[in-house]
Amino acid sequence: MVNAFDIVGPVMIGPSSSHTAGAVRIGLYARTILGQSPIAATIHFSGSFAKTYRGHGTDIAIIAGVLGMNTDDERIPDSFTIAQAQGLAFTFKTVDIENAHPNTVELFLEGDDGATLQLMGSSVGGGNILLNEINHTPVSIDGTSDTLIIPHKDTPGMVAVVSNLLGVCGMNINNISLHREEKGGTAVMTIAIDGHFDATVERIILKQEDIFGVSYLKALA
Repeated sequence: MVNAFDIVGPVMIGPSSSHTAGAVRIGLYARTILGQSPIAATIHFSGSFAKTYRGHGTDIAIIAGVLGMNTDDERIPDSFTIAQAQGLAFTFKTVDIENAHPNTVELFLEGDDGATLQLMGSSVGGGNILLNEINHTPVSIDGTSDTLIIPHKDTPGMVAVVSNLLGVCGMNINNISLHREEKGGTAVMTIAIDGHFDATVERIILKQEDIFGVSYLKALA
């Protein structure tokens, strides 16, 4: 049986696709990019999120995503309790992020093995999201395609190296972008792909000199 929510947005735990489903997805992507179980989260809400996050359940939703829940998880309303049981400490702050979308959140995560992550994303309506900053480096990830995030040293030919590897592994690139902090510093490739990505492909990429890691983000359902 098809209901209204299946037509206009994701199947989700309410009340709002923008303030709940989008927030869950941003939190879930943050956890995926961190690559380990988070033990601490500082969350900054800006714009409309800052004004309404308690009333609309955005705080509950973002923590649910950080815990690894998806939009249809029936445990979302209990995310605070579950976070406490799992040892995740979290705090919320309201801020004014200049020139940001009204529904913007910035997350700072710390993992149980010491990894840290800064991520900024926006919920742009109907459960859709846009990630626009990872570790203070600009990105543009909307979740419509499977996407690889590859931080690496900014050296000549790195895009060609990764592109060739993906081609050999039978993967097609449908979009690629590159952002760097400074020439010769740390850069981030974001690559939207067609094809199956698995641990074998990941190992091949990580064997390459000057590549620091690989995060694989599944397209949003």
